[in-house]
Amino acid sequence: MKYLYEEQVAPGELVEISPGVLWLTMPLPFELDHINLYLLRDKAGWIVIDTGLGTSTTKSLWEQVFDQLDGPISGVLVTHLHPDHVGLAGWIADKFDVPFYMSQTEYFSARAFGAGKNGAPKTRDVRYFHQAGLEASLVTQLTSGSDKGYSSVVSPLPVSYSRLKHGMVLTINQQRWQIIIGKGHSPEHVCLFNQDKKILISGDHILPMITPNIGAYSTEPEANTLKDYLDTLPQFKSLPDDVIVLPAHKLPFMGLHQRVDELIAHHQEHLNALTDACQQSQTVASLLPVMFKRELSNGNMVFAVAECLSHLNYLVSEGVITRHLNMNGVYEYIQG
Repeated sequence: MKYLYEEQVAPGELVEISPGVLWLTMPLPFELDHINLYLLRDKAGWIVIDTGLGTSTTKSLWEQVFDQLDGPISGVLVTHLHPDHVGLAGWIADKFDVPFYMSQTEYFSARAFGAGKNGAPKTRDVRYFHQAGLEASLVTQLTSGSDKGYSSVVSPLPVSYSRLKHGMVLTINQQRWQIIIGKGHSPEHVCLFNQDKKILISGDHILPMITPNIGAYSTEPEANTLKDYLDTLPQFKSLPDDVIVLPAHKLPFMGLHQRVDELIAHHQEHLNALTDACQQSQTVASLLPVMFKRELSNGNMVFAVAECLSHLNYLVSEGVITRHLNMNGVYEYIQG
């Protein structure tokens, strides 16, 4: 693969990738400390692609960006529901009173997460982590947080939206951007491809250097998200190999076909390792070291459990391994 730049652009700084396509970043308070965002020139101004977290820091940086642009914001498009992508989408869209674009599943899922649990008990979350084989004290820590986690960093979404569907084309400033839907990292993730510019805005679906989190979370513990991901990756190899890929994290790059193959191989390696480990009965907790070689913090534990479970759900669905609840109410996995 070939990277177009040697380092990340500074937060709030604008870099022209191609005429009418700007790259900027916003900071994240995580181990992955940035998100890449993009602006597409429209006749009436600029369309925002993803927004960063809904924090005062990000708002301030966006105000600086607005002052640098030679036109107003004319639309907001969000690739998927995760807070670092949709966090300020509602604020920007309503501030400029412009169209808001999102796929249907992502939009309504974001609205649901923003509404919180509405008093629903945490019983199912507790059961999810218990069935994974985590110690009771850790389960308590992971499920004792505030129910307002999502809405604390995501501004209220607009009450109406324009639906994005797979295969449809958005015409922006006489440029055709094809919508390609990927699944697995999120339910209905939007990618945008411009054939004339040979640019793919890949969001989190295809990343360089790191791999997107593919998880089965407590909201849908039986989900086969890894199959969804592996089913929607190969379609990108039908695009030209020399497209410029603009990801949501790390650096813009070329070498799309190679990266797709690497991502598929990465998950196959995990599947093979888990299958080998399941020659003896295992739990999600006992299998975490098979997938993750570093010590996991509590913050990373939620993602790690979900990622491990998504691979196990895939192997169960393929008949490679079986699972059963033991006497302690914990799932055990074994070959055959």
